[in-house]
Amino acid sequence: MFTVYNLFKKCAFCLDPEVAHEKSMSFLAHFPLLAAELFSTRPAKFDHSVEIANLTWKFPIGLAAGLDKNGVAIDFFSRLNFGAIEIGTVTPLPQAGNERPRMFRLKSSESLRNMMGFNNLGAEKIYENVKQCKKNGKILGVNLGKNKSTSQENAWEDYLMLYQKFAPISDYLVINVSSPNTPGLRHLQGKESLKVILESLKTVRAKKPTPLFVKISPDLSFTDIPEIIELASDYKLAGLIATNTTIMSEIGAGGVSGKLLLERASAMRKFILEHKSAFPELELIGVGGISSFEDLWDFWQGGGKVAQIYTSFIYRGPEILWKMQKSIDRAIEINGHHSLKELLENIKLAKRPF
Repeated sequence: MFTVYNLFKKCAFCLDPEVAHEKSMSFLAHFPLLAAELFSTRPAKFDHSVEIANLTWKFPIGLAAGLDKNGVAIDFFSRLNFGAIEIGTVTPLPQAGNERPRMFRLKSSESLRNMMGFNNLGAEKIYENVKQCKKNGKILGVNLGKNKSTSQENAWEDYLMLYQKFAPISDYLVINVSSPNTPGLRHLQGKESLKVILESLKTVRAKKPTPLFVKISPDLSFTDIPEIIELASDYKLAGLIATNTTIMSEIGAGGVSGKLLLERASAMRKFILEHKSAFPELELIGVGGISSFEDLWDFWQGGGKVAQIYTSFIYRGPEILWKMQKSIDRAIEINGHHSLKELLENIKLAKRPF
């Protein structure tokens, strides 16, 4: 079937993945109104809004961090049917990232492998991009990371600086300690290291309490999760984001996203949802391998509410959001409800709409 996006993808996939990404982001940054013109969709039959961390997502699918690292195309993405846009990862200083080539398509499995290394324009430039952007009524999150040159012992300084910078202009913030492409970063997920970061933020968070999440790796041991959940509760975080990319050394260096990540990420999300039942104030944003309404439904059945996509959006384009919208409407309708909120409140008894 011909679609505008399929034509675009055919051309883009003839280029190196990172070159295609750079050219696409530049185009979208300069012509954001194309989203409304080329990818418009009909209004949903029902209310699809969901509230987490006192923020209302108009749709339960958001754009994950990594696609719009520098916040240049917020106006474009927020005109699509995303409930929230997350930009970054942002580091205090501009960072070139790792050597190229560092992004690879795994087409047969609708997956990607990347070794990017937090390449971004740095906090000052991205701050200006966010200040000047149009959010079009959507939720905006900023994903925060440490510079490669910053030691693990001093990592808290980077996160403190970034929180202070972006808390006043963001709807939520994310501490990223789970990318596999910055040496030593994942060690910051350990209880003591993460506690140092969260302790350093206590004073500034009291002055500007922007909802704060921690994004974790799918490669963590399940035995580490209860401690992270307890820390999140102790420091009054909004919740966790699960998961980042996974290491599959048999495929190559870096982090793998897309369908190849789904099984591992889903298991982590299920485990977190089960073990955070004693902490109902904590939310979980699901990300990693989600590419269909069936994947979203499974997350809902476990107790989740909102999810993010990235790799599936690359492979399927805005059509994935249209299909999700139609499936959600059908699920609400066949279960006799009047909104997504009502469906989620009764999800354990809900009929599968597929």
